[in-house]
Amino acid sequence: HSNYSIKMCICFFVGVHSITTVSEVSVKTGKSISIPCLYESKYKNHVKYLCKGPKWKSCSDVVKTNTADPSGKYSISDDKKQFFFTVTINNLTNKNTDYWCVHFQLSVTSGYIGENITIRCHQSYSGKMKWCRLGRNCVTGSSGSIDGTTVTTYMSEPNVFTVTMSGLQSQDSGWYWCAKGDIQIPVYLNVTEKPITSKYCK
Repeated sequence: HSNYSIKMCICFFVGVHSITTVSEVSVKTGKSISIPCLYESKYKNHVKYLCKGPKWKSCSDVVKTNTADPSGKYSISDDKKQFFFTVTINNLTNKNTDYWCVHFQLSVTSGYIGENITIRCHQSYSGKMKWCRLGRNCVTGSSGSIDGTTVTTYMSEPNVFTVTMSGLQSQDSGWYWCAKGDIQIPVYLNVTEKPITSKYCK
C-alpha cells in the first residue's frame, strides 16, 4: 500500500470561527482514518457533516449526523459533552483527498402577506454580499427585487449582513441563500396570512 496525503480543510462556518480540525494527514491506501472536528459548545445541537471536494462552494456532503451512509464508506459520530464530532473514512483511495468538516443551523423565518421582514445573516468572510432565491435571481447591491418583491441589503454592524423584504406575497415562500463570498447559508421563508384576533365581550 502506498502513502499519500488526505487534505482536511479547516472550515469556519456560520459566521464564526466554530470548527477546527487538522489541515492534512498522511494515510495508506485501503486503510481507514478517523478525524476529530472540534466546535464551540453553542453548536452542539447543529447538524454536523462531512463535505467532499476541493472547494467549499462545490463540495458535496457524504455523511451527516442525522443520516447514515448506506455504503459504509463514511461514518460520523457527535460527542456533545466534549464538543467534537468524529468522521471516519474507510477503504481510502487516492481519490479521497479533499474534505470539509462542517456544521450548519437551518434557518426558518416566518412573515405575513403584505408586511415586511428583516433577516440577519452573520458573516465573517470577505467578498460580495448577496441575497438569492434558490433557482431564481440574486440581489447583489443595496437594493433590488426578487419575483416582484423589493429587497434591500446593508451591513447593519460588523459581520452582520441584514436583508429586508418589503410587501411580502404568498409566492415569496421558499428557499433563499444568504451569501458572502463563497459561503452560502440556506434560509427557508414561510409567508402566511396574518391571523385575525377578535375580542368577545360578555
